[in-house]
Amino acid sequence: MSHPTQLTHLNASGEAHMVDVSDKADTARTAVAQSQVELTPNIVAAITDSSLPKGDLYATARIAGIQAAKKCSDLIPLCHPLPLSKITLDIELQGQTLIITALCKTTGKTGVEMEALTAASVAALTVYDMCKGIDKGMVINATKLLNKTGGKSGDWSAGA
Repeated sequence: MSHPTQLTHLNASGEAHMVDVSDKADTARTAVAQSQVELTPNIVAAITDSSLPKGDLYATARIAGIQAAKKCSDLIPLCHPLPLSKITLDIELQGQTLIITALCKTTGKTGVEMEALTAASVAALTVYDMCKGIDKGMVINATKLLNKTGGKSGDWSAGA
C-alpha cells in the first residue's frame, strides 16, 4: 500500500502554515512557466496592425507579469517573499495563440516556480483586459511550469 506524500504546507493538526526554510542552504534557482491565450481573428488583426485601443499589448503584459512575480507572496498566501534577481517575459503570437513565457531567478532557500507561474498568469489576464473591448471570446489556457532548477529536489522539466 502506498502512503500519500505529506503536504508540507500543513502542520500536525492539518492547519495551513508557511514552511520553515531557515535551515535550507541558499542555492541558485530558476523557473520557467508558460500561459497561452487563444485569441479571436479580430484580436489577431488588431495586434498585427497595432490598432489595439488600449495601446502596446506586449509592453503592458510584460510589465504586468514582472510586477506580478514581484508581488507573488502578497497574492499566494503561503509563498515566501523572494529577492528576485531576474524576471523576463517573452510573448509570441503563433497563429491565433499568444504564448507567454516567464522566467524567474533568485538565489535563496526556496524555489521560484510560483513567481514564474504568477507572472505568466497575470500577463495572460492583462492580455484579456487589453483585448476584451474587441472580443470577449478569448480563452486563457495551458498555464504550466516548463522547468525549474536548483534546490533540494534538483532540476525538473515538463518534458522529462
